[in-house]
Amino acid sequence: MAQSVKGMRDLFGAELRWFQHIEETARRVFGRHGYGEIRTPILEELDVFKRSVGESSDIVNKEMYQFTDKGGREVVMRPENTAGVVRAAIQHKLLINADPVLLYYIGPQFRYERMQTGRYRQFYQIGAESFGVATPESEAESLLMLHSFLTELGLKHLVFSINSVGTPESRPAFHAAIRAFFAQRADQFCEDCHRRLQSNPLRVLDCKNVKCQQALEGHPILTDHLDEASARHHARLKALLTDLGIPFTEDPRLVRGLDYYTRTAFEVLSSDLGAQSALLGGGRYDGLVKQLGGPDVPAFGWAIGLDRLAMVLQQVRGEAPRQAPALLVPLGERAATEALKLARSLWEAGVALQLETRGGALKKALASANRLGIQTVLILGDGELETGTVAVKHMATGEQETWPLAEVTARLANS
Repeated sequence: MAQSVKGMRDLFGAELRWFQHIEETARRVFGRHGYGEIRTPILEELDVFKRSVGESSDIVNKEMYQFTDKGGREVVMRPENTAGVVRAAIQHKLLINADPVLLYYIGPQFRYERMQTGRYRQFYQIGAESFGVATPESEAESLLMLHSFLTELGLKHLVFSINSVGTPESRPAFHAAIRAFFAQRADQFCEDCHRRLQSNPLRVLDCKNVKCQQALEGHPILTDHLDEASARHHARLKALLTDLGIPFTEDPRLVRGLDYYTRTAFEVLSSDLGAQSALLGGGRYDGLVKQLGGPDVPAFGWAIGLDRLAMVLQQVRGEAPRQAPALLVPLGERAATEALKLARSLWEAGVALQLETRGGALKKALASANRLGIQTVLILGDGELETGTVAVKHMATGEQETWPLAEVTARLANS
């Protein structure tokens, strides 16, 4: 029997309904803030990610699906979408004037990494990118949009974990401090950390090895080595988050796993499932557009994994909202014809409804409604046709009542 490729999966049923609900919520919330959707190709040139994510990152070193196509081009299946969005914005000259450019994306990404609960090799992300504004106010607006998105989905126990990684110009002082600290306990760090220390010392703080995390106790603090402008920027963002009532903590080890971040880096932590864990992350990347051949345009963005978010929502909130909360069941050939007409008028009025077309016993249709979680069953038989009514069975309570056919659209629309 044919099987899906390891790390890839089929989406359907309750999980897919959560995906769809999340995507619909994202489009609604982001649209309110003036963000427009962009869709980039799954395949990108290898150089896009080597120049953006960074050759020292685990993504480039270990996780990319990389191959040579039939034209001899080195291509990758995108491991993240920010670099592709930046590439598209440059290619299509979206950044040539002084106006802010606000974009969001929804789609699959690919990384060949170790499988874990809620983590797959083909995974899905929603992300938002803001180009053209370098202020902490622009970051606060993006984080406020993100907070609204998550709370509208029903998550309540959220904390923003923030840090500042400074600028390329200010980092040499921190690099010197972390290298001196590392030298005193080099034998306690893993081989990857020894490599990271040479290519990008910030990556040492991001190591997930438990022994390395223990060895980092007492390490130099990034925010103690910021230039004056970055320090002011960081202080202003914290003041704005406080004024907006968005809960946050500072994490001196938070650097994220990508090389392009400047100044603000953040994650959103949730304790909706008990132990606090990271849902998503992002930050500022002011040099990336220029690095990929575009104008010198500042940018800020973030991405959230749909797979993990859907898993959290399914456990916290249970069943996802259904597309068809009502079922129309005709009894008999004449009723089937009239049911099609009724269903058509309901669908054209924007009412979500599933039509039973198998014929047969009512008992079978009610059993299907139970399995599908449908709450309202409309029953149309010869008796109802004679009186111009429809019988309505409420599955949760078992109660049954009669509605005039002329009122069915309005009643379902308001239910």
